[in-house]
Amino acid sequence: MNSEFQAELVETAQRLVSPGKGILAADESSPTLTKRFEKLSIVSNEESRRNWREMLFSAPGLSNWISGTILYDETIRQSVSGGRPFAEFLSDHQIITGIKVDTGAKPLAGHPGETVTEGLDGLTQRVDEYYQMGARFAKWRAVIHIGDGLPTTGCIEANAHALARYAKICQMGGLVPIVEPEVLMDGDHSMEMCYAATERTLQSTFSALRNQRVLLEAMILKPSMVLPAADSPSQASVTEVAQQSVTCYLRNVPASVAGIALLSGGQPEDVATAHLAAMNGLLRLPWPITFSFGRALQDGPMRIWKGQAANSDAAQKALIQLSEANSTASVPNLD
Repeated sequence: MNSEFQAELVETAQRLVSPGKGILAADESSPTLTKRFEKLSIVSNEESRRNWREMLFSAPGLSNWISGTILYDETIRQSVSGGRPFAEFLSDHQIITGIKVDTGAKPLAGHPGETVTEGLDGLTQRVDEYYQMGARFAKWRAVIHIGDGLPTTGCIEANAHALARYAKICQMGGLVPIVEPEVLMDGDHSMEMCYAATERTLQSTFSALRNQRVLLEAMILKPSMVLPAADSPSQASVTEVAQQSVTCYLRNVPASVAGIALLSGGQPEDVATAHLAAMNGLLRLPWPITFSFGRALQDGPMRIWKGQAANSDAAQKALIQLSEANSTASVPNLD
């Protein structure tokens, strides 16, 4: 890799997956966050979204458990109530600023029921801007559906190529890329089908990353877990999910990758944490496995907060409890 940022990138990636720490994904788009607010009768506007995120990021002691936070474009351009930009505020609290840079999953032409994530146009310029604003890592999410004849090879390869292009552009601009190929748990498919789709997706993704000359030591993989679909008639135990997930990662994720930061994918918060802990209790792994959770860290605090400043302390305590629990789950326990 020929990048002036190489040493900085490797150091940032290592900090993001340092022992006992994970990533808070607070990068929901404004429409997505609005939907979550509306379910709790919270008014959604630019100020209420800013208040929500300030409440999260200012939780006392958050940096003990959280190494980095992924922001949305609206948020990185906002400031805390004291006037400091969010990125500066987070840095002062020893939390690395990240930024979502994709523009969402769109229908993939010729592939009914499948999507490809867009956002490569103008990405070099946006990465440069975000770096100047204080961001040091980025995220791009690809979405893989399982269904009748899905996922197709065309969909997997299109998303893998986009992920690899994104990752290379980020590294050239000084941002550590979080590569997120999410195999959705929607539907009624079996664990075996999820394993097969996840394996195909990871193989194609790392082939594309190598083709684009992405430095694996300076990237983080954010995969979904291998588990049955939410409506599958055959569910799996925590141990089975951990075993199948780790087996799939060991077979398909190079040891040189800086770390794996799992997504929760809509799992209940306690279940996602239990799966993470079980994975770290199986065997010694070539990379750290930690968390990059959104809903699994935010849903509980949001139900408490409800848009009311008077509820902020209680909501922050809930966030800290969840962060600490996942921190503990991310530490290898091989006794």
